[in-house]
Amino acid sequence: MPSFKSILAKPFAKRIYKKVQKWANNPIETQEKVFKNLISEATETVFGKDHDFISINTYEDFVKRVPIRDYEDLKPYVDRVVNGEEDVLWKGKPLYFAKTSGTTSGAKYIPLTKDSMPTHVNAARNAILMYIHETGNADFVNGKMIFLQGSPVLQEKNGVQLGRLSGIVAHYVPKYLQKNRMPSWETNCIEDWETKVDAIVEETLPENMTVISGIPSWVQMYFEKLQQKTGKKVGDIFKNFNLFIFGGVNYEPYRAKFENLIGRKVDSIELYPASEGFFAFQDKQNEKGMLLQLDSGMFYEFVKAEDFFNENPKRITLKDVEVGVNYVMIISTTAGLWAYNIGDTIQFTNTNPYRVIVSGRIKHFISAFGEHVIGKEVEQAMKEATTNTSIRINEFTVAPQINPDSGLPYHEWFIEFENEPENISALAQKLDASLQKQNSYYFDLIEGKVLQPLKITKIEKNGFQNYMKSIGKLGGQNKMPRLSNDRKIAEALKAFLLVK
Repeated sequence: MPSFKSILAKPFAKRIYKKVQKWANNPIETQEKVFKNLISEATETVFGKDHDFISINTYEDFVKRVPIRDYEDLKPYVDRVVNGEEDVLWKGKPLYFAKTSGTTSGAKYIPLTKDSMPTHVNAARNAILMYIHETGNADFVNGKMIFLQGSPVLQEKNGVQLGRLSGIVAHYVPKYLQKNRMPSWETNCIEDWETKVDAIVEETLPENMTVISGIPSWVQMYFEKLQQKTGKKVGDIFKNFNLFIFGGVNYEPYRAKFENLIGRKVDSIELYPASEGFFAFQDKQNEKGMLLQLDSGMFYEFVKAEDFFNENPKRITLKDVEVGVNYVMIISTTAGLWAYNIGDTIQFTNTNPYRVIVSGRIKHFISAFGEHVIGKEVEQAMKEATTNTSIRINEFTVAPQINPDSGLPYHEWFIEFENEPENISALAQKLDASLQKQNSYYFDLIEGKVLQPLKITKIEKNGFQNYMKSIGKLGGQNKMPRLSNDRKIAEALKAFLLVK
């Protein structure tokens, strides 16, 4: 017998579906409206005055006046906001700072404003409602739901609350879901990740879990602890668990391992949230890519990744993008980020409507020899090499080996196997063949005997978790880089090799 809550969910889902279709079917007009609103609202800010917003009438005017910036370039303005100044990047003061760990600048403080905060909350809600509308499945709203996230405990900095994005969002769970939500507030506030996951296992074991959500690598840790404690598959522990919601990394490298841990297939919804904005969510179960959020106070620009480091790379808007091209995504938002490079590269899978996949990070690639291998390519190679086999991997990362003890340089793949292949060389050959097929530069380097085919280095069980722990990045929103252009991670991983 369906509950009152699940009955109400369907008409609500239909209403949201119609609302989403309205802007998804009018993408260019929607983005133009967002652009004009951003400029007019920020004309009187410090940034708006510094960049002569009052004279901006067209996108071309904007490009002339506002250069692409990353966090380091925008930091002088952000510092003024953090110090308590008003009307700097956006009207008034932010509601929050989402604190993230930057690679070059230490802690980064990303503003979340009265105008930008609701877009994070609504996009997460809409992703679930679009799923309900498409599948007709609303029964899961009666069960318990968990999101593995950072602590919701917030600090204060000059009158503005400060914390991890996932912890900030925890304060915005709608009332009708409060009773369904796991874990308890006390458990969610535990800072040590392993202690927290142990507590979550204890709390959730007796419950009717229907939705589980989080970054795949950390959900995997939760699943493994459940299995260790009970000796059962997750799908047998939670009979009504049928929806996995994830974001942050590509699920494909984890899919085989997850299906083995769960014991069956479950539906999944992919999200693309970041501190800078909630950019996209999967709106169809059988379509590749996530629907780009065009009506959420974010104006998008794109630069071809291969041109990005040129002196004056060409910036384009949505109307000029092409399917399958690797772009750096640039955003201007109601949080006061202007022509801001978030560091991600994306590819469009469709332009009607506009759907994207995250292909990697502009700084996470390997081009030690001019090959420009990206995250999407190594993940696709792993998927092709392990599909329809008994091989299951927990985690992997790739780095160049420029100065080997003997022979030509090569790409070194550090892999932690759950179920390793009988023939490691055959797997290496499959991975290499897939990479050559996908990347013509890599193919030429192998053919031209500049590189030798890739080599696999095995990492011990839980080696990647232990590595993340050793650098203080276990759990939460922290993710293992899929590949690096140097040996920094590779050298650190030597402490976690599987020696036989």
